[in-house]
Amino acid sequence: MISLLDTLPKVTASQRKALLSAPRTAEAHRAMMADVLAMNAVQLGGAAPQDSLPTEFTVAAWNVERCLFPQDSAEHLAQLTPDVVLLSEVDHGMARTGQRHTTEEVAEALGMRYAYGVEFFEMDLGGPTERAYCTDDFNALGWHGNAVLSNVPLDKVTLIRLDDHGHWFASDNGAADPDQPRLGGRMAIAAVLPSAQGDICVVSTHLESNANPAHRHRQFEILLDALDDFAPDMPVLIGGDLNTGNHIPPNFDHRDETLFALGESRGYDWSFTAEGMTTRPSLITPHPDRVMKLDWIAARDVQCLDKGILSSIDKNGRPLADHDCVWAKVSL
Repeated sequence: MISLLDTLPKVTASQRKALLSAPRTAEAHRAMMADVLAMNAVQLGGAAPQDSLPTEFTVAAWNVERCLFPQDSAEHLAQLTPDVVLLSEVDHGMARTGQRHTTEEVAEALGMRYAYGVEFFEMDLGGPTERAYCTDDFNALGWHGNAVLSNVPLDKVTLIRLDDHGHWFASDNGAADPDQPRLGGRMAIAAVLPSAQGDICVVSTHLESNANPAHRHRQFEILLDALDDFAPDMPVLIGGDLNTGNHIPPNFDHRDETLFALGESRGYDWSFTAEGMTTRPSLITPHPDRVMKLDWIAARDVQCLDKGILSSIDKNGRPLADHDCVWAKVSL
């Protein structure tokens, strides 16, 4: 059962101690996930300026890579005049982003309602490039997650967990950090929004980077199954960082991911995503050769009118994130 809250409660000292001392197993991870309320909740905030979406509206999906610059990111997004914004990798109470609730700041700047959910509880301050931005030597909360922002009320909201085995925690997983356990896993935030043509479900998601296509296929299958239960017989629009092309053999590329065919078999259209790569070197990830197509928008029972990629380079030539923003103008 997912709780809808105004504030996400902190991890207690005893829970933190248990995380540090727990065996690095899937069973221990599942028990801790059940014990930490914020891992099973969605935070709601902000205000919606409109009652319902118009028949035609714009959606933007952006992995903001911690969201170092919430106000500047909101100003950058405002160029698109989006009605719906799907964010991933947004910090809440992390030293590297000034202990700020970055989703709340972006939503306030854009004048939007928001739903925020925790992907990971992070105990560490991050890598060397992230530590350069830390304002403290501790995280006030340690939350890192996904969000849905909207110009209209969120009639129904849920958090969908795409794995619970502790991919970044259990010792038998290559992604696990031996020194800093990380609680959580990939997830999605789904929200039902009212529109002039009836309700539509919008989804912000983030699939696993440190895994192979079969792993992401299974995560996407879990997501689609959950959406069939959450929003049956309803138009659905999914946006986010699907990490397509990560950890695959040299002779393959993102188009070889089987999740594309899976989506098509379930009625989803991938043509809402513009051509072109979606990653670039950034302040946190300064890798000049890191160019991939990871970010997508897919939908069922929705028509695509226009689409594009908004560079994450701001007006001063600074990269706001290592991902560009994908956007689409759609019609119901």
